[in-house]
Amino acid sequence: MIKKFNFLFITMFGLGKIKFIPGTFGSLATIIILFYFFHVLNVSPNTILIGLIIIFVYSFYAISRYIKNNENKDPKEIIIDELLGQSIPIYFYEISHGTTKEVNETLIYYSVIFLLFRYFDIMKPFPVSFFDKNFKNSFGVIFDDICAGLYVVLTLVFFMIVKSYILQWKY
Repeated sequence: MIKKFNFLFITMFGLGKIKFIPGTFGSLATIIILFYFFHVLNVSPNTILIGLIIIFVYSFYAISRYIKNNENKDPKEIIIDELLGQSIPIYFYEISHGTTKEVNETLIYYSVIFLLFRYFDIMKPFPVSFFDKNFKNSFGVIFDDICAGLYVVLTLVFFMIVKSYILQWKY
């Protein structure tokens, strides 16, 4: 029973078993789920944060159990790490922009966040590559995506700072 639950958990209910780009589908599913929670159900950011922390903590156990007897220590079907990494910039966007957001603006930001996350997750700049190559366990599986998510946050902050300086020069 627990083995089946762990499999469903780490594959996001079997989504990770899609043969073609499962990580991208996991990231896309995360975007849809979080948009639904934040903008349709209006779930409190604190409640979402608690849920993400629970998923984060449980992921270590579930992934380590799944890869324990596997030769491949980062199988493609494990996509719960995409949910965790993709959630970081979306969560920061949502809490930094408060409750007054236009849907069109949100969709644009979510799209940019999605594209940036996939870029950093695939290209694996340091330290994403460090965790991916040096930790062949649940920590490595999770933390390369956490780093990719943090890169997205840093990139967006950088562009917001540059944008504010450019706007100052205009006036």
